[in-house]
Formats: sequence, C-alpha cells, structure tokens
Amino acid sequence: MALLNSIIKWVNYKRIYQIELYRNHAEEIQEEMLFNLLNEAKNTEWGRKYDYRSIKSVEQFAERIPISTYEQMEPHISRMIDGERNVLWPGEIKWFAKSSGTTNAKSKFIPVSTDSLEDCHFRGGKDVLAIYHRNYPEAKALTGKSLTLGGSHRVSNLSNKSYYGDLSAIMIENLPFWTDLNRTPPTEIALIEEFERKVDEITKTSIHENVTSFAGVPSWYLVLLRHVLDYTGKNNMLEVWPNLEVFIHGGINFEPYREQYRKLIPSDEMRYLETYNASEGFFAIQDDPSRDDLLLMLDYGIFYEFIPMSEYGKENPKTIPLWDVETGVNYAMVISTNGGLWRYLIGDTVVFTSKNPYKIKITGRTKHFINAFGEEVIIDNAEKALKQACDETGATIRDYTAGPVFMGDNAKGAHEWLIEFDTPPADLSRFTEILDKTLQSVNSDYEAKRHKNTTLNSPKVIAAAQGTFYHWMKEKGKIGGQNKVPRLSNNRDYLEQLLPFHHELSR
Repeated sequence: MALLNSIIKWVNYKRIYQIELYRNHAEEIQEEMLFNLLNEAKNTEWGRKYDYRSIKSVEQFAERIPISTYEQMEPHISRMIDGERNVLWPGEIKWFAKSSGTTNAKSKFIPVSTDSLEDCHFRGGKDVLAIYHRNYPEAKALTGKSLTLGGSHRVSNLSNKSYYGDLSAIMIENLPFWTDLNRTPPTEIALIEEFERKVDEITKTSIHENVTSFAGVPSWYLVLLRHVLDYTGKNNMLEVWPNLEVFIHGGINFEPYREQYRKLIPSDEMRYLETYNASEGFFAIQDDPSRDDLLLMLDYGIFYEFIPMSEYGKENPKTIPLWDVETGVNYAMVISTNGGLWRYLIGDTVVFTSKNPYKIKITGRTKHFINAFGEEVIIDNAEKALKQACDETGATIRDYTAGPVFMGDNAKGAHEWLIEFDTPPADLSRFTEILDKTLQSVNSDYEAKRHKNTTLNSPKVIAAAQGTFYHWMKEKGKIGGQNKVPRLSNNRDYLEQLLPFHHELSR
C-alpha cells in the first residue's frame, strides 16, 4: 500500500501543480486554449468559412462566429457521420455520443474526436483521481475495483464510417485493455442494453469482487444498489462490499439522494465527489470536499463563454469570456471544443461562486424552468425548496417533475408537482407548505406572484405511485446511462405523459 500511494503521489504531483495555476493564470490559459483550437481547425471547412487564420483576439472570435444550437450544427454533423473529413474538426471523426440528457424524442449525436476523448474526457477522469488522492492521501480506492453500470446504448454503426453509443460506451470501447483489471463487471455485461438484465448480470458478477468505488448518475445507481441488496439479502452495501470508499457522481443534483445513500452505505468514511461532465465535454470537478461548488477545468480543449440569462433569448445576446464573469449571476454556458463544437449552447446554466479560482454551481437547464406567470423558477430554486421540505418532514424523494397549471376562466394559475417519494411525509399538506414558503424565500419573482395569491395559488403536490417515473422512462427507451427526468417544464407535456402511469399504478 505504501508503495502504491507513493507511485500515485509521484504521478499526480505535476498535474496538481498545473491545476493550481488556474488560480492566477486563468485568462492566459483560456486565451491559449482558444488560439490552439483556432490553429488546429483553420484548414477545416468551418475554419476557412470564418477565416480562422485572421482571428487575432477573443473579441474578433466572438464577433465573427455565430452562437450555435445543435439544430444549427446538425447539417455539418450529419456530413461527418457520413464520413466527410475536415468539416468542423481536422480529419475524420468516427465516434458520436448519443446524447440523452433529456427525454426529448429527437436524439443528438455529439462528435467525439480523438483529441476530445484523450485531452478532455480521459483527462477529466484522471484528474478526478488526482484531486481525490490529494484530498485523501491514504485513500485505498485503487486497491479494489470500480463498479461500472455502463450506458444504455452500446456502440453501434451509424454509417459505414462512424459509430454511436452513450459516451460511457465509447469510453469503455477506447480505454486501454488493462483497465479491465480495475473494473467490474466485464465490458460485455456493462454494455448490455436491456437495463433490468444488465442490473441482474452486474449483481451476479460483482457481488464477490472487492468493489471500492463507483461512478455515474445517482438515480440509476440507486436502482442497482437496491437490487444488489434484494439479491443478497444483506442489510446495507457495506455487508456486500466492506471496502466501499467513494462515489463519483454527476448528471443530476445529488442532494435529493444523499439521505438514501447514507442509509444504503452507513459509514462516515464514505466519500462523495461531484463532477460536471456531458457528451460535449468534461467541465468541472469538486476539488474541495468541504464545499459544494466545482472547479472549472480550463485546459481540456474547451474555450468558455457565458451569456447572462438577462440576455438569453435575444437575437444577438451579449457573451462574455471567463475573466469577465461576476459571482452570483446566472449564465448560460457557451463552449468551443476540440470535438468541433463552435460557440455551442450546451443548454446548461451555471452561477460562479468564486473567481480565484473559478468555481461554479450548476443551476439548471436553459429549457427546464417554469416561467408561465413571470415567476422564473429554475432547478436550483426547486432543489433548495425540496431539500428544506424533506429536512423538515423526514421525507426522501426518488424522482419528481413540475409544471404549470394554467389560468382558467375563474381560476388563477399554480404549479403542479408530481413527486415519487421513497419515504413519504406524514403530512403532505405540511410538505407542500414548506416547499411553497422556501420557494418564496429563494425566488423574489415567485414570492411576488404568490403574495396574497395575486397570480399564483398554492402549489399542488401529487405523491406519485411507486414506479411511475421508472415505467415512463422505460416506455420511452430512456432507462440507464445519462438519461434523466426533466425536473421543470414551462408547459404540461411531461406531467400529462406521467399522470396516466401514476393512475394506472395507483389502482
């Protein structure tokens, strides 16, 4: 063990020093990153169109290149899928991550170049371990195996020239063969597409291994861990894997799940480390376990820009580089990457908590909010209010979504929440009251609309039948992987799809 830790410290020392440079040299690092990207792509079709060779400043870049959504970049990506070279990024790109960040029927195929795979996604994973071992020098996670749930889409042909799959599947396909020694289950099981069968096979294969860590989306790992307990008859996960040490999580807010994990893994020594990564890139890591914000990673082949949400939706929104952001302001994130995404709206919103170094919290999605009545409720507001309601009532939540109840002829508007509880509150009306009051305390626009029921009546909370969200996601083919339930919507589409499942399971 002493020798292993010495090797880890030696490997990590240089990288930790480079990360420390983020504090005082962020602007230089990001400017260098932009011009490296421009130089690499100058001979691509996109680079020639916007004359990347002549761009000499960040301001020129922002003025010349349009902000793009996936729909706007899709024609270029489709040509890359068909095998065309040098379209958005040099050479041929053969890997495309099928993005399932929402339950929208339309799939996105995000290009994953060799550069983005090596210099962004794999580097992010290495840095997670470097930061973890810096914070916990005596950590033993690497002496055991990492439990891998895998994606919901194994790698398949898109064309004769290209392949698609969940990002996790693409990474597993491209990892060195020796990483199998540190992972369970074997690749062929981790990439089974049918979720229930995969969970069953993972359980049978992994319960006798020395599992010390796992990484992924909290909601899907809960399904797996509970299945392991049902299969083994054990009371908690430490009876199955006594050396379990760390869960590296991302994709959704962990707070609604923290209490459930504490019960499943009843140890004060269990550690939880948050990351912010997506098909488009690896963006941030929780580098300080005493804080709940994330360090923005600046040298992964990504150049960042930010749109203040007060500007979002305008025809020509103001964008600002990293060094001009302000703390406490909600921003939409714009990225240019070594996968060929240029000034791309990823769809996430963040707020900066620190500028020395640059640290962020994820506040939501640009499309996932409720603003039907001018209340501007975002996911961050919802998570805080739900946490407070759970803390005061002893409830725990498995899944939820919320949307508006539109005004009728003689009725005011309201919000409707469909919440599937693991532990329901003894008094749902009390839970609803706390949820409402906390939302008012964290969102002045919501408070104004709720004042004396001026515009909004008290929210309506429905305790969903067990399995409501799982069966809905399963019907849509969105089980496992990076799939996640849309938390907030400015219309009732998700609620109207979910309520029939709730009524059917309630019978």
